[in-house]
Amino acid sequence: MHLAPAAASSATLSQFFTNMIGTLAVILVIAAFIGGSEILTKFFGSKTNWKYSLFAGLLGGIFGIYGTMSGLELKGAIISVRDIGPMLAGFTGGPLGGLIAGVIAGVHRFLVGSKASETAVLVTYACIIATVCIGVMCGILSRKFREKLKKPWWALLTGVLMEIFHLSLVFLIVRTPENPHAGLDIVKAIALPFILVNAVGFTLMITMINYIERQREITLERSRLKTELEVATVIQRSLLPPVTETYPGRKELAIAASMDPAKEVGGDFYDVFFVDKDRLAFVVADVSGKGIPAALFMATSKTTIQNCVRDYPTLSEAITVANDSLCSNNTAQMFVTAWIGVLDLSTGALTFVCAGHNPPVLISDGTPEYIKRRSGLVLAGMEGVPYREQTLTLKKGDRLFLYTDGVTEAENKAHELFGEERLLTCLQAVCDKKPDEILADVKAAIDAHANGADQFDDITMLCLRYLGREQVQQS
Repeated sequence: MHLAPAAASSATLSQFFTNMIGTLAVILVIAAFIGGSEILTKFFGSKTNWKYSLFAGLLGGIFGIYGTMSGLELKGAIISVRDIGPMLAGFTGGPLGGLIAGVIAGVHRFLVGSKASETAVLVTYACIIATVCIGVMCGILSRKFREKLKKPWWALLTGVLMEIFHLSLVFLIVRTPENPHAGLDIVKAIALPFILVNAVGFTLMITMINYIERQREITLERSRLKTELEVATVIQRSLLPPVTETYPGRKELAIAASMDPAKEVGGDFYDVFFVDKDRLAFVVADVSGKGIPAALFMATSKTTIQNCVRDYPTLSEAITVANDSLCSNNTAQMFVTAWIGVLDLSTGALTFVCAGHNPPVLISDGTPEYIKRRSGLVLAGMEGVPYREQTLTLKKGDRLFLYTDGVTEAENKAHELFGEERLLTCLQAVCDKKPDEILADVKAAIDAHANGADQFDDITMLCLRYLGREQVQQS
């Protein structure tokens, strides 16, 4: 605080505010960028590392010097934002950082005011002591109460107390025989702008640093989640059987399947597996919900259904047991709609159970038609529910198309559903094609209907073409 010969006018006071706010803005932008980025930790390690504290102290000292140089005189004292430099160093670099910044800024303040009058020298000493102490105190407070200091009101209170401490030293130290009230006169003249700008500046600094830190943490968390979701996608895909042109390696049928999740991972799934050498089981199912929870329940459901179908003699018994098993472990209260069929490849006899799922489409003699038989309750909905199996017989050339509600409930931008009628029309146009071509054409029709609208549900399809013996008798 350098002495001036006369009091400042109100116009000068306004200029002081403007000048200090401009200086403060420069310091805050640079401080927030460095304090909120990884620059310090990248080059100097942990925040508890002495190298980190040293660099934070040097940076805070430079800010303190800049604050002093850009300060203006009022009633014989320089009003500046010098204290924000040590405050910043203390907050980011701890007591050591605050001490280093305070010493650097204090030495510069000594060089600026040490050759003036006796009163100016006393003001200089008071400022040096205050600047060093403020840096150390902010460092100690940051170590012990960092989470509280991150809150704006606590930061503002801390800034106010630091500047009151600064002015108290001026009041106590600056007095001469000629002017015993010199310290009081200075404090009266500069107290309001000095406390206000520095306290608000420190609060803004903490707020900006915290905001940038949170954004960086959010970015890192998103990156981590993205990586985990990519791994989860790979894992989920690996759980689905690799249905290809050569799978399942039997001349009696051709089969294709696809699953397009609305998110990185989904709750839909399909499964194809042999119960014995002549009986092939296939499943299309839809777990309630989306994302990771649905994907986890999907894995449990798929394994449970497959094990039960293989272990129990009848399909109705297998699905009843599977439902009880899913209910017993269903702490998330999720449920599954499913259509499970077992096809005898030698005869074309198909046994199936529908657990609250969309009716599949049977394409026979070039005509697609929904198999709307009586449906059972969704799986994992209620324990002790019996499931009834039903039958029909496929003849040579028949195609069976299974899907989840993501197909019929796909919306365009006008919120119009793709619907069952459009699906039948689409299947009518492609009924003579191979299973994989049918899936591709249906998906293309869905995309054309959506016309760029967001997909809110998983889209899973399975198409089977029976190539075995001629039809025996539909039952």
